[in-house]
Amino acid sequence: MKQVEAALVDAAIAAAREREQSVAEIPLDEIARVAGISRSTLLRRLGGSRATLDEAVRDAGVDPGGRVPVRERAVAAAARLIADRGLGSVTLASVADEAGCSLPAVHVAFDGRDSLLAAVFDRHSPLPELIAVAQDPPAELEQLVLRVYRTLITVLQREPRVFPALLSDLFSRPTGPAAELMRGNAPKVAEALAALFGPHLDSGALRRLPFPILLQLLIGPMLLHVVLRPGLEAALPMPPIDDAAELFAAAFLRAAGTPP
Repeated sequence: MKQVEAALVDAAIAAAREREQSVAEIPLDEIARVAGISRSTLLRRLGGSRATLDEAVRDAGVDPGGRVPVRERAVAAAARLIADRGLGSVTLASVADEAGCSLPAVHVAFDGRDSLLAAVFDRHSPLPELIAVAQDPPAELEQLVLRVYRTLITVLQREPRVFPALLSDLFSRPTGPAAELMRGNAPKVAEALAALFGPHLDSGALRRLPFPILLQLLIGPMLLHVVLRPGLEAALPMPPIDDAAELFAAAFLRAAGTPP
Protein backbone atom coordinates (compact mmCIF):
# COMPACT_ATOMS: atom_id res chain seq x y z
CA MET A 1 0.00 0.00 0.00
CA LYS A 2 1.25 3.50 -0.84
CA GLN A 3 3.02 5.37 1.95
CA VAL A 4 0.93 8.38 2.99
CA GLU A 5 2.66 11.63 4.00
CA ALA A 6 2.34 12.51 7.68
CA ALA A 7 1.05 15.97 6.73
CA LEU A 8 -1.94 14.43 5.00
CA VAL A 9 -2.70 12.23 7.99
CA ASP A 10 -2.50 15.29 10.25
CA ALA A 11 -4.81 17.23 7.93
CA ALA A 12 -7.39 14.44 7.96
CA ILE A 13 -7.33 14.23 11.76
CA ALA A 14 -7.52 18.03 12.09
CA ALA A 15 -10.48 18.23 9.70
CA ALA A 16 -12.28 15.52 11.67
CA ARG A 17 -11.74 17.36 14.95
CA GLU A 18 -12.83 20.65 13.40
CA ARG A 19 -16.13 19.17 12.23
CA GLU A 20 -16.52 16.84 15.23
CA GLN A 21 -16.88 13.83 12.97
CA SER A 22 -14.89 10.70 12.26
CA VAL A 23 -12.17 10.87 9.62
CA ALA A 24 -14.18 8.49 7.44
CA GLU A 25 -17.05 11.01 7.31
CA ILE A 26 -14.93 13.96 6.14
CA PRO A 27 -15.09 14.67 2.37
CA LEU A 28 -11.79 14.65 0.53
CA ASP A 29 -12.42 18.28 -0.48
CA GLU A 30 -12.33 19.29 3.18
CA ILE A 31 -9.19 17.31 3.94
CA ALA A 32 -7.51 18.88 0.92
CA ARG A 33 -8.52 22.34 2.15
CA VAL A 34 -6.98 21.75 5.56
CA ALA A 35 -3.84 20.37 3.91
CA GLY A 36 -3.62 23.45 1.67
CA ILE A 37 -3.71 21.50 -1.58
CA SER A 38 -6.25 20.72 -4.28
CA ARG A 39 -8.46 17.65 -4.18
CA SER A 40 -6.79 16.24 -7.29
CA THR A 41 -3.35 16.67 -5.70
CA LEU A 42 -4.58 14.93 -2.55
CA LEU A 43 -5.89 12.00 -4.56
CA ARG A 44 -2.63 11.75 -6.50
CA ARG A 45 -0.60 11.69 -3.28
CA LEU A 46 -2.90 8.99 -1.93
CA GLY A 47 -2.38 6.87 -5.01
CA GLY A 48 -5.97 7.41 -6.15
CA SER A 49 -7.60 5.64 -3.21
CA ARG A 50 -9.05 7.00 0.00
CA ALA A 51 -8.51 3.63 1.65
CA THR A 52 -4.77 4.37 1.92
CA LEU A 53 -5.51 7.50 3.96
CA ASP A 54 -7.87 5.68 6.31
CA GLU A 55 -5.27 2.98 6.86
CA ALA A 56 -2.54 5.58 7.52
CA VAL A 57 -4.81 7.34 10.05
CA ARG A 58 -5.38 4.00 11.76
CA ASP A 59 -1.61 3.36 11.82
CA ALA A 60 -1.21 6.77 13.50
CA GLY A 61 -3.32 5.52 16.38
CA VAL A 62 -6.62 7.19 15.42
CA ASP A 63 -9.70 5.19 14.51
CA PRO A 64 -10.93 6.61 11.19
CA GLY A 65 -14.44 5.44 11.97
CA GLY A 66 -16.67 2.79 10.57
CA ARG A 67 -17.37 2.71 6.86
CA VAL A 68 -21.02 2.62 5.98
CA PRO A 69 -22.09 0.49 2.99
CA VAL A 70 -21.00 1.64 -0.46
CA ARG A 71 -24.58 2.35 -1.55
CA GLU A 72 -25.18 4.73 1.38
CA ARG A 73 -21.85 6.47 0.92
CA ALA A 74 -22.46 6.88 -2.80
CA VAL A 75 -25.92 8.40 -2.29
CA ALA A 76 -24.55 10.87 0.26
CA ALA A 77 -21.57 11.70 -1.98
CA ALA A 78 -23.78 12.28 -5.02
CA ALA A 79 -26.03 14.58 -3.01
CA ARG A 80 -23.01 16.65 -1.91
CA LEU A 81 -21.76 16.89 -5.49
CA ILE A 82 -25.18 18.01 -6.74
CA ALA A 83 -25.44 20.68 -4.05
CA ASP A 84 -21.87 21.95 -4.49
CA ARG A 85 -21.25 21.60 -8.24
CA GLY A 86 -24.55 20.86 -9.96
CA LEU A 87 -26.17 17.82 -11.52
CA GLY A 88 -23.66 17.68 -14.37
CA SER A 89 -20.83 16.91 -11.95
CA VAL A 90 -22.34 13.57 -10.99
CA THR A 91 -20.67 10.66 -12.73
CA LEU A 92 -20.09 7.26 -11.24
CA ALA A 93 -16.36 8.01 -11.20
CA SER A 94 -16.77 11.36 -9.40
CA VAL A 95 -19.11 9.76 -6.88
CA ALA A 96 -16.63 6.95 -6.24
CA ASP A 97 -13.90 9.52 -5.58
CA GLU A 98 -16.13 11.59 -3.30
CA ALA A 99 -17.39 8.54 -1.40
CA GLY A 100 -13.91 7.08 -0.99
CA CYS A 101 -14.75 3.79 -2.65
CA SER A 102 -13.80 2.05 -5.88
CA LEU A 103 -15.60 2.60 -9.17
CA PRO A 104 -16.37 -1.13 -9.57
CA ALA A 105 -18.05 -1.07 -6.13
CA VAL A 106 -20.33 1.77 -7.27
CA HIS A 107 -21.17 -0.16 -10.44
CA VAL A 108 -22.17 -3.13 -8.30
CA ALA A 109 -24.40 -0.96 -6.09
CA PHE A 110 -26.16 0.88 -8.93
CA ASP A 111 -27.32 -0.02 -12.40
CA GLY A 112 -25.84 3.11 -13.98
CA ARG A 113 -26.00 6.84 -13.30
CA ASP A 114 -29.79 7.11 -13.49
CA SER A 115 -30.15 4.39 -10.88
CA LEU A 116 -27.88 6.38 -8.57
CA LEU A 117 -29.76 9.64 -9.22
CA ALA A 118 -33.07 7.88 -8.53
CA ALA A 119 -31.77 6.84 -5.10
CA VAL A 120 -30.56 10.38 -4.37
CA PHE A 121 -33.85 11.98 -5.44
CA ASP A 122 -35.84 9.47 -3.43
CA ARG A 123 -33.74 10.22 -0.33
CA HIS A 124 -34.18 13.99 -0.62
CA SER A 125 -37.71 14.23 -2.00
CA PRO A 126 -40.35 16.01 0.12
CA LEU A 127 -42.95 13.40 -0.80
CA PRO A 128 -42.54 11.14 2.28
CA GLU A 129 -42.84 14.13 4.63
CA LEU A 130 -45.94 15.37 2.82
CA ILE A 131 -47.48 11.93 3.17
CA ALA A 132 -46.60 11.94 6.89
CA VAL A 133 -48.59 15.15 7.42
CA ALA A 134 -51.73 13.09 6.78
CA GLN A 135 -51.09 11.08 9.95
CA ASP A 136 -51.81 14.03 12.27
CA PRO A 137 -53.53 16.83 10.32
CA PRO A 138 -54.82 20.06 11.88
CA ALA A 139 -58.59 20.34 11.84
CA GLU A 140 -58.71 23.92 10.51
CA LEU A 141 -58.14 24.38 6.79
CA GLU A 142 -55.81 27.36 7.13
CA GLN A 143 -53.62 25.56 9.66
CA LEU A 144 -53.56 22.49 7.43
CA VAL A 145 -52.30 24.52 4.47
CA LEU A 146 -49.66 26.13 6.68
CA ARG A 147 -48.56 22.70 7.94
CA VAL A 148 -48.07 21.56 4.35
CA TYR A 149 -46.08 24.71 3.53
CA ARG A 150 -43.88 24.48 6.61
CA THR A 151 -43.15 20.87 5.76
CA LEU A 152 -42.08 21.93 2.27
CA ILE A 153 -39.87 24.68 3.72
CA THR A 154 -38.17 22.30 6.15
CA VAL A 155 -37.46 19.65 3.53
CA LEU A 156 -36.44 21.91 0.66
CA GLN A 157 -34.08 24.02 2.78
CA ARG A 158 -32.38 20.97 4.24
CA GLU A 159 -28.73 20.51 3.31
CA PRO A 160 -27.53 19.28 0.93
CA ARG A 161 -30.00 21.07 -1.34
CA VAL A 162 -30.85 18.48 -3.97
CA PHE A 163 -34.42 19.39 -4.89
CA PRO A 164 -33.54 22.04 -7.55
CA ALA A 165 -31.58 19.34 -9.38
CA LEU A 166 -34.57 17.02 -9.11
CA LEU A 167 -36.73 19.68 -10.78
CA SER A 168 -34.09 20.22 -13.46
CA ASP A 169 -34.06 16.52 -14.28
CA LEU A 170 -37.86 16.41 -14.19
CA PHE A 171 -38.21 19.28 -16.67
CA SER A 172 -35.45 18.16 -19.02
CA ARG A 173 -36.04 14.38 -19.09
CA PRO A 174 -39.66 13.22 -19.01
CA THR A 175 -38.44 9.62 -18.76
CA GLY A 176 -35.57 10.29 -16.33
CA PRO A 177 -35.24 9.21 -12.68
CA ALA A 178 -37.01 12.29 -11.28
CA ALA A 179 -40.02 11.68 -13.53
CA GLU A 180 -40.04 8.02 -12.54
CA LEU A 181 -39.96 9.02 -8.89
CA MET A 182 -42.87 11.41 -9.36
CA ARG A 183 -44.92 8.81 -11.21
CA GLY A 184 -44.15 6.16 -8.62
CA ASN A 185 -45.11 8.35 -5.66
CA ALA A 186 -47.99 10.29 -7.24
CA PRO A 187 -50.70 7.77 -6.22
CA LYS A 188 -49.52 7.81 -2.58
CA VAL A 189 -49.36 11.60 -2.48
CA ALA A 190 -52.77 11.95 -4.13
CA GLU A 191 -54.26 9.49 -1.64
CA ALA A 192 -52.72 11.28 1.34
CA LEU A 193 -53.75 14.75 0.19
CA ALA A 194 -57.22 13.54 -0.73
CA ALA A 195 -57.57 12.24 2.83
CA LEU A 196 -56.29 15.57 4.18
CA PHE A 197 -58.49 17.84 2.10
CA GLY A 198 -61.46 15.52 1.52
CA PRO A 199 -63.32 16.70 4.65
CA HIS A 200 -62.89 20.34 3.55
CA LEU A 201 -64.18 19.49 0.07
CA ASP A 202 -67.15 17.66 1.57
CA SER A 203 -67.94 20.56 3.89
CA GLY A 204 -67.83 23.04 1.01
CA ALA A 205 -64.86 24.96 2.42
CA LEU A 206 -62.94 24.16 -0.79
CA ARG A 207 -64.18 24.42 -4.34
CA ARG A 208 -64.50 21.10 -6.16
CA LEU A 209 -61.76 21.77 -8.67
CA PRO A 210 -60.12 18.90 -10.58
CA PHE A 211 -57.80 17.38 -8.02
CA PRO A 212 -54.55 17.85 -10.02
CA ILE A 213 -55.38 21.56 -10.38
CA LEU A 214 -56.15 21.84 -6.67
CA LEU A 215 -52.84 20.12 -5.90
CA GLN A 216 -50.91 22.48 -8.17
CA LEU A 217 -52.58 25.53 -6.63
CA LEU A 218 -51.66 24.23 -3.19
CA ILE A 219 -48.03 23.22 -3.72
CA GLY A 220 -46.79 24.97 -6.86
CA PRO A 221 -46.39 28.60 -5.71
CA MET A 222 -44.84 27.76 -2.34
CA LEU A 223 -42.49 25.17 -3.83
CA LEU A 224 -41.31 27.58 -6.52
CA HIS A 225 -40.75 30.30 -3.94
CA VAL A 226 -38.55 28.10 -1.75
CA VAL A 227 -36.52 26.82 -4.72
CA LEU A 228 -35.94 30.30 -6.20
CA ARG A 229 -35.49 32.13 -2.90
CA PRO A 230 -31.69 31.62 -2.52
CA GLY A 231 -31.05 33.18 -5.91
CA LEU A 232 -33.47 36.08 -5.40
CA GLU A 233 -32.49 37.12 -1.88
CA ALA A 234 -29.33 38.88 -3.05
CA ALA A 235 -31.24 41.05 -5.54
CA LEU A 236 -34.70 41.56 -4.05
CA PRO A 237 -36.04 42.27 -0.56
CA MET A 238 -37.70 39.07 0.60
CA PRO A 239 -40.12 38.61 3.50
CA PRO A 240 -39.21 36.13 6.24
CA ILE A 241 -39.96 32.61 5.09
CA ASP A 242 -42.72 32.13 7.70
CA ASP A 243 -44.43 35.33 6.50
CA ALA A 244 -44.18 34.07 2.93
CA ALA A 245 -45.87 30.82 3.96
CA GLU A 246 -48.78 32.76 5.48
CA LEU A 247 -49.10 34.92 2.35
CA PHE A 248 -49.18 31.90 0.07
CA ALA A 249 -51.68 30.14 2.35
CA ALA A 250 -53.98 33.15 2.19
CA ALA A 251 -53.60 33.27 -1.60
CA PHE A 252 -54.48 29.56 -1.89
CA LEU A 253 -57.58 29.98 0.26
CA ARG A 254 -58.71 32.93 -1.88
CA ALA A 255 -58.18 30.91 -5.07
CA ALA A 256 -59.58 27.54 -3.96
CA GLY A 257 -61.69 28.29 -0.91
CA THR A 258 -65.30 29.33 -0.73
CA PRO A 259 -66.62 32.33 1.18
CA PRO A 260 -67.54 31.48 4.79
